[in-house]
Amino acid sequence: MGNEREITSWRSPSLGQEMPIVSYGHWGHPLLLFPTAAADFLENERFWLIGAVAPALDAGRVRVFSINSINNQAWMDRGLPVPEQARRQALYSRYVEEEVVPFIRQVCQTPDIRVVTAGASFGAFHAANTLFRRPDLFDGVIAMSGFYDLGPDYLHGYSDDNAYFNNPAWYLPNLEGHPLHLLQTAAKIHVLTGQGAYEAPQASRELSEILHRKGIPHLLDLWGHDVAHDWPWWRKMLPYSIDKMEW
Repeated sequence: MGNEREITSWRSPSLGQEMPIVSYGHWGHPLLLFPTAAADFLENERFWLIGAVAPALDAGRVRVFSINSINNQAWMDRGLPVPEQARRQALYSRYVEEEVVPFIRQVCQTPDIRVVTAGASFGAFHAANTLFRRPDLFDGVIAMSGFYDLGPDYLHGYSDDNAYFNNPAWYLPNLEGHPLHLLQTAAKIHVLTGQGAYEAPQASRELSEILHRKGIPHLLDLWGHDVAHDWPWWRKMLPYSIDKMEW
C-alpha cells in the first residue's frame, strides 16, 4: 500500500494535546477505526487489521482512518474520580465529532459525507457511541466483541450529562426525533461477537435488544464458542462486515 498510507497530526483544541491520525487507501467510503483499549493510532496496523482489509482498500471500496484512544487518561485511569473520567470522555467525543470528521471530509473532498465507525473490544464501545451520538455525521458501525454499558465497570452508580450522553445503554432507549429517524432509515449497524474465551456475547445481545425496541435495523452476528476475544478473529470479522455493507 506504500503511497496510500499517510500520517497527519494536530494539537487538538478539545483535548489540549497532539492527536495523530493515519489514513489508508485512496478512495471509497470513509471508515474510522478506534484502537482496542489504551492503544495508539497504529495498533490496528501492527496487529494486521489493516492488512486484513487490503482487498477493500485496493479496490477503492473503503478509505480507513485510525486514531488514538485516550482511555488511559479517562476510564482506564483508576486514580481519577469518575466525574473527571466522564468529562474527559466528553472531550474525546467532541474531538471526534468536531475535529476528526471535518478532517475526513476534507481528505475525501466531500463536505457532507458521513463516516462509518469500527472497533474491537473498548474500540467497539467508542465506535458504537460515536454513531449513536451523532448519526448526522456517521452512517454505520462495525462493532466487534464490544460492551455498550459503562455503568457496571466504570460509572459505579454515578451519572451526569457527560456520563449519560456517552453511555449508549442509557441514552439510546430515550432517543427520539431526527437522530432516531436517521438510525432507523440511514445507518448500517453490524454488531459481532464471539462466544469463546474472554468474549461477552451478552453485551452484544443487550445492545441488540435496545436497538430492536427502538425499531433500529441492525445485524447481530454471534460467532461460535471457538471464537475468542482476540485479533485473529477481528481480522476475519472486519473484512466480512465490510463485504456485508456492500461497498
